[in-house]
Amino acid sequence: MPGPKLNVIVTRRLPGAVENRLKELFSVELNRTDTPFSREQLTEAMARADILVPTLNDTIDASLLSQAGPNLRLIANYGSGFDHIDVQTARQRGILVSNTPGVLTDDTADMTMTLILTVMRRFKEGANLMQSGDWQGWSPSALLGARVGGKRLGILGMGRIGGAVARRAHSFGMQIHYHNRKRIHVDTETSLDATYWESLDQMLARVDVLSINCPHTPSTFHLLNARRLRLMKPTAFVVNTSRGEVIDENAFTRMLRAGKLAGAGLDVFEKGHEINPRLRGLDNVMLLPHMGSATQEGRLEMGEKVIINIKTFADGHRPPDQIVPSML
Repeated sequence: MPGPKLNVIVTRRLPGAVENRLKELFSVELNRTDTPFSREQLTEAMARADILVPTLNDTIDASLLSQAGPNLRLIANYGSGFDHIDVQTARQRGILVSNTPGVLTDDTADMTMTLILTVMRRFKEGANLMQSGDWQGWSPSALLGARVGGKRLGILGMGRIGGAVARRAHSFGMQIHYHNRKRIHVDTETSLDATYWESLDQMLARVDVLSINCPHTPSTFHLLNARRLRLMKPTAFVVNTSRGEVIDENAFTRMLRAGKLAGAGLDVFEKGHEINPRLRGLDNVMLLPHMGSATQEGRLEMGEKVIINIKTFADGHRPPDQIVPSML
């Protein structure tokens, strides 16, 4: 006789196909309102759940984990980033943590390339002009942007997504430069004609566009601080589709407003959905609401990975996407 179904609590609304499959396999509590859980609701859910399925909106810190119920044994995160979860404390309490890596690589790289094109070619300003009805016709000197081909792209973080961005940018004729914890394989470097910079400072001073593709960790918090931002050319652009905390947003905003950087494309922000109001009014800044993974295919594949992680755990095995100390 099979045992009772595991009690799975999901903190946000997921694609219908994912929710239906979860209901077939487990005893599931869904968030029908799609309103983020309050801290009190998250505490209560962790007290009752065998498995919690959170998203990046849910901060699961040591204090919250200390109140977890005795049956909570897996936090199956719906997303690849896991800096909102105290993985070390969870492990100490015997709670495994899994994520959904790999499925969003192409979607996020597409978004990154889109932002590079948008800010360099001033597409946002052109679209705003058309929407406002103020366009007076073509002019030889209007909305002159920067040519993408031939420009130096600096990639901060040459993992899966950084590599995918490099491949796309190389096809557009950009020169690839990168800074990473370790150098990538020589064959990949050769195929991309990529230049490795051990010194981030030296790379920043030379690139025309910077793409941020590294995770948020204690060592990358404000990695782009005021000092490093000042190293960049005033004609340079910054695109961030990774984590907002990597940039000192106040210093960054001041430089954009002072014309010390040419522009920016941002899909993530230092304080989550609380956007610095001084960024909103800038014509040379494209702001997006964390859309890097917002494709139907990507969100379904994320759900499939969550289900596989839970099912594998329920069958008595280690989840294939378990986060281990070497990843932190």
